[in-house]
Amino acid sequence: VQLVESGGGFMQAGGSLRLSCAASGFTFVDYGVGWFRQAPGKEREGVAWIAHSDGTTRVSDSVKGRFTVSTDGATKTVYLLMNSLTSEDTAIYYCAAQFTLHSVMTVSNLTWDDYDYWGPGTQVTVSS
Repeated sequence: VQLVESGGGFMQAGGSLRLSCAASGFTFVDYGVGWFRQAPGKEREGVAWIAHSDGTTRVSDSVKGRFTVSTDGATKTVYLLMNSLTSEDTAIYYCAAQFTLHSVMTVSNLTWDDYDYWGPGTQVTVSS
């Protein structure tokens, strides 16, 4: 079982990045996936979630209107499209998966420790 994030890097403020979370070794459609981030000196924060049970998505208020989460079942990849980036978005971004057939509201209420699998993270740095 493996989750691997990619797509991070350096970006100027106002730019966009698309992160990918590639899954392998488990039945993707039975899992909810969350995107988390952790900036230096700050607590880990959940920013986006998707429930494969019904295809619903949700993003946190802090990124609403700028971040979008989507999935490609054929490639077992979840994407996080991040637009209008600011220096406040600088963080390590992680994806996590949890076996659940519940809605995205349930998935978004899970804490980091509730998840079953976690990726190693990808660094996003936004220069102002």
